[in-house]
Amino acid sequence: MNIRITPSMLEGTVDIPASKSYAHRAIICAALAEGCSEISGVTMSKDITATIEAMKALGADVEQVSENTLRVSGVSGIPAAADIDCNESGSTLRFIIPIAAALGVESRFFGRGRLPQRPIDIYTRELGNHGITFDYDHTMPFGISGKLTSGKYYIEGDVSSQFITGLLFALPLLEQDSEIIITTEKLESKPYIDITAECMKKFGIAVEETAEGYHISGGQKYIPCSLKVEGDYSQAAFFFTANALGCSINVENLVPESVQGDKKILEIISEMCYNGTEELKSFNADCSDIPDLVPILTVLGCFGTERSVIYNAERLRIKESDRLKAISETLNALGGRVTVTDDGLLIDPITELYGGVIDSFGDHRIVMSAAIAAIKATGDITINGAEAVEKSYPDFFRDYNKLGGKANVITLE
Repeated sequence: MNIRITPSMLEGTVDIPASKSYAHRAIICAALAEGCSEISGVTMSKDITATIEAMKALGADVEQVSENTLRVSGVSGIPAAADIDCNESGSTLRFIIPIAAALGVESRFFGRGRLPQRPIDIYTRELGNHGITFDYDHTMPFGISGKLTSGKYYIEGDVSSQFITGLLFALPLLEQDSEIIITTEKLESKPYIDITAECMKKFGIAVEETAEGYHISGGQKYIPCSLKVEGDYSQAAFFFTANALGCSINVENLVPESVQGDKKILEIISEMCYNGTEELKSFNADCSDIPDLVPILTVLGCFGTERSVIYNAERLRIKESDRLKAISETLNALGGRVTVTDDGLLIDPITELYGGVIDSFGDHRIVMSAAIAAIKATGDITINGAEAVEKSYPDFFRDYNKLGGKANVITLE
């Protein structure tokens, strides 16, 4: 699907979709509980569907009882073997591997897009030291067999917090206590682990944070719970940025006291405002805990009055695209001045963007960032492969147009 956007300012109210991070975690916890849970407020994106299907493959029953509500019955009759299709979802893959291992299910994992190239070496090493055999050649499909054992797991904290979350889900299912020991000086993306621990607590699972990492008592049981998934600050960031660029959007369905790290977007925008006026100056953003904000922060930085800097973002090279390269090429093709560094981006200010044709790089956050950038363009912007938004925010362009945007599906000749 190709989308042509004619520049226009946005105004009105938008109901932000459910946090994808919370939804993944709530569905998994419910699927591991002994009984029935109801999860409401779920946005049915491709990533969430991948997690639902993965947990169904492991023995859970998940029924969509309304547009945004799921009824989940926990795993029973655990299968001896399962095929698990993660589509393009790195969260699904890294969350489910240790769960399947803890349940003792011989599993084969499938994926597409860039997912087969995203690393799982931490698991092949650490799970391999705790009873799991991998049939893995640095791509997909691959298989695992064996039954996970408790003990000490040594995990780098600067690769992806998803490895830690996956273990946190799985280790309470084992009989004995376990420890996750962080081997690097800094634990990056910790807010995502905080979301995991908060969600697990609602389902009756205790996680103890220690000086070295985390202690997880064995023999715990997930308890059914009914909850509503809160709105997603990473999606709200696109509309908050639009407001910083002159739009007037009322952003709803967010929890002010949320532990989501991407709530940082509000602080960055506030700090960027100069002398209390509406003029934007610049920002310097350590994105080690907020990698998903980098594409839209790059758009924001283009319209400051001084150079903005994004750093500690090297992990974005192994997302749905090489996001540092993708967002810089996207904005530079439209007249931006973005330079890629070893671990981030330098963004020099411009007054406006031009029209043009750009590629989505198969990345939902590049598409949505480009749509917000179009607000400040002098001509139409065409985004090829805009269907990538279905990965996390299927209704993005519907909401965009409801706010006065002019995004239309086209067929290029």
